[in-house]
Amino acid sequence: MNFQFLPLALLALLALLPPALQGQELLAAAEPLERVEVSGHHYDNAIGSSDAASQGVVRAELLKVRPLLRPGEVLETVPGLVVTQHSGDGKANQYFLRGFNLDHGTDFATTVNGMPVNMPTNAHGQGYSDLNFLIPELVDRIDYRKGPYFAKNGDFSAAGSADVAYRTTLEAPFAQATLGGEGYRRLLGAGSAAVAGGNTLLGALEVMRDDGPWTLKEGLRRTNGLLTLAGGSSAAGWSTSLMGYDAHWTSTDQVPQRLISAGSYLGRPFGRFDAVDPSDGGQSSRASLSAEWHDTDAGGARTQVSGFALHDALKLFSNFTYRMDRPETGDQFSQSDDRNVFGLQASRSFDHGWGPFAARSEVGLQWRHDRIHVGLFDTQDRQLIATTRVDDVRETLLAAYAQTAVEFTPWLRGLFGLRADRVDAHVDSLLEPRNTGSAGKALLSPKLSLVLGPWSRTEFFVNTGSGFHSNDARGMTTTADPKTGEAQQRVPGLVRARGSELGLRTEIVPGLQSSLALWRLDFASELTYSGDAGTTAANGPSRRYGLEWNNHWVPQPWLLLDLDLAWTHARFKDNESDGITTGPFVPNSVDRVFTGTVTLKDLGPWTVSLTERYIGAGALTADNSVRSSASLVSNLRVSRKFSTGTTLSLDVLNLFDRRYNDIEYDYATQLKGEAAPVNDKVVHPGEPRTVRLTLRQAF
Repeated sequence: MNFQFLPLALLALLALLPPALQGQELLAAAEPLERVEVSGHHYDNAIGSSDAASQGVVRAELLKVRPLLRPGEVLETVPGLVVTQHSGDGKANQYFLRGFNLDHGTDFATTVNGMPVNMPTNAHGQGYSDLNFLIPELVDRIDYRKGPYFAKNGDFSAAGSADVAYRTTLEAPFAQATLGGEGYRRLLGAGSAAVAGGNTLLGALEVMRDDGPWTLKEGLRRTNGLLTLAGGSSAAGWSTSLMGYDAHWTSTDQVPQRLISAGSYLGRPFGRFDAVDPSDGGQSSRASLSAEWHDTDAGGARTQVSGFALHDALKLFSNFTYRMDRPETGDQFSQSDDRNVFGLQASRSFDHGWGPFAARSEVGLQWRHDRIHVGLFDTQDRQLIATTRVDDVRETLLAAYAQTAVEFTPWLRGLFGLRADRVDAHVDSLLEPRNTGSAGKALLSPKLSLVLGPWSRTEFFVNTGSGFHSNDARGMTTTADPKTGEAQQRVPGLVRARGSELGLRTEIVPGLQSSLALWRLDFASELTYSGDAGTTAANGPSRRYGLEWNNHWVPQPWLLLDLDLAWTHARFKDNESDGITTGPFVPNSVDRVFTGTVTLKDLGPWTVSLTERYIGAGALTADNSVRSSASLVSNLRVSRKFSTGTTLSLDVLNLFDRRYNDIEYDYATQLKGEAAPVNDKVVHPGEPRTVRLTLRQAF
């Protein structure tokens, strides 16, 4: 399936249309390209609102009716995106989209209030995206895009991106308390008020405690706060936010399937929720200050400027192979990451003519600088045994972009974009001088989108473009393996991706927003830095293609139906990984994802929502000899409003108490008492039925 010439092919197809469908008669048949609002929709994906079938907006109303096990699951409102966990709940989630095991965020760029969440050159994984500081009740909207077709999005956005925007004002202050099984407790208070000068001050404080279903109590302790001062309007205004987050926990990491099957370990019973190494866990913190200013002049030109400074710290203790490398002490290791991040971006959009056509252009500059102290250590029971590597890293990403939207006719508009990125990094290797050095890389990424229609409330999309993700800076400068001293080859700073998509969106059925997308994405290589080993792991070039079908239907004002289906085919192009023939399958990719939600809304004081999420089986090895198990999970929320401003909600997560795994891998591990490593499935079980009751009082 070669999509490289889709734009030309589609234009040629239009030229072959019967004369009655060409020229002025076709122009007359086209409907005005205006945005259409449909009452009751929680997705803002109306005709004329997007440049791709896989682009859209999720409104806050949708999050109000969906139960969430974890904060990061707000992203599951992005059609086809799956959020799971393979460790403790204080750690960044595991993300899946378009056949990618995105690990902890690589290739899916996320921002909150304009600040990036993904962390390059992170101790645990490139693009590490920890959303545990998110407060779902404060989310106003989520703007999502899939594929490398949008000039404004850069690093980590090849598979997609999501921009989460917080509210700057609340309808009324509220206090909220949640109690659940296994020691789950959560308190949230938030409110906004007018202050001097016509400005608004919003504040929120969250405290959460959870032990989880694990035999070893998780002891998750999370504290989260936000303070936002804002003024003006959507046309001209400003805001500034101060955010703080802190968490620590003990984790039950993934365990070998053979232990679960045996039912015992070292003479003691062993079940799905037991831990091999009881000292695994971690702590993380994040503090940030951000500001944003925007203005729209009389001619409709809009200027936006924003900046941020944040401090992010992470310390993890993990043991994934148990006693394979160090039989006497165990294989636990610690990863530490302490960084300061600074960023600025500015953009201006304006209307103008492009020959005889009406056009609107946007130009922008983006700058990000990370100052990182990162380390990898051997530990036992969280005590330091040896140091693998410690590095000070200075990494800067500078980008400029421009895009122009042109309305050629009432039935054809185009979006043309170009993005230029450059990464520069300096690594000071404190233990191995041979790995000290500087490296840089520049990349140009062109973009093209065509939108045809609408006809009969249906529009068609053609999208193509280049994107990228950055590699870990340590891989860019390394020359020696930090453990063995063997020579290593440096990796490029930026890895190119090329994507294409054919799509359509229709509202031909009253109350139904439906979109269909056929897409492809090629990566030049899948080089990744392994924080677990301190080295770069090489994989060959890959190709993914698939089909997505997303539906949001409001047949009645009180009834909402959502159905999202995604199918993906993911393969290596050369059947090789690190020069060794292993097979064509991309390990840990997900072939099929299904999400369906039925919501009965505002039936008197009642609202009921039931969500079904299905994750299909996928290859765990490149030769497809071992596959993961499919999973199906049901979540229920029942809410009742009272006239006093009180709302009582009951969440039942994993309603039918299905036994499933959040994540499965296949690799070699060695347990105490085993003479040699064993290749086996290693799993992290999904949580059993969980009941939570929330009382919310508005004032």
